[in-house]
Amino acid sequence: MIVVDTNVIGCLYLSSEKSPLAERALQKDGQWAAPILWRSELRNVLTLYLREKLLTLRQTQEMMSAALLLMRGREYEVSSYDVLALASESRCSAYDCEFVAVAKELAVPFVTADRQLLRSFPSVAVSLDAFVE
Repeated sequence: MIVVDTNVIGCLYLSSEKSPLAERALQKDGQWAAPILWRSELRNVLTLYLREKLLTLRQTQEMMSAALLLMRGREYEVSSYDVLALASESRCSAYDCEFVAVAKELAVPFVTADRQLLRSFPSVAVSLDAFVE
């Protein structure tokens, strides 16, 4: 099992230069976990694509459904105490620290492409590139 952030989840459904890496990460470890927050973050990204007319409503709904299926059973509530403690020791947002908190709680790697998270939490965060190599 690995914890992934919303950007990694989104790369599976929204074409980007990181999409092939996300697909390889899923092949390497198909047990992805995240805080429940990932849902709101992905909905927000899909809304941006919808408003820019890059995707239709139906496409965004199908992508969200597929992502929900992928993550089912591995979505976690996080301790506000833990998130605030992690945020206080870094310059990362509380949102980002939710992913770190889940990875620490589960004692699994946190796979991300976010450079700030990689710098701030080197004991738990691993780059998407490094994970798939």
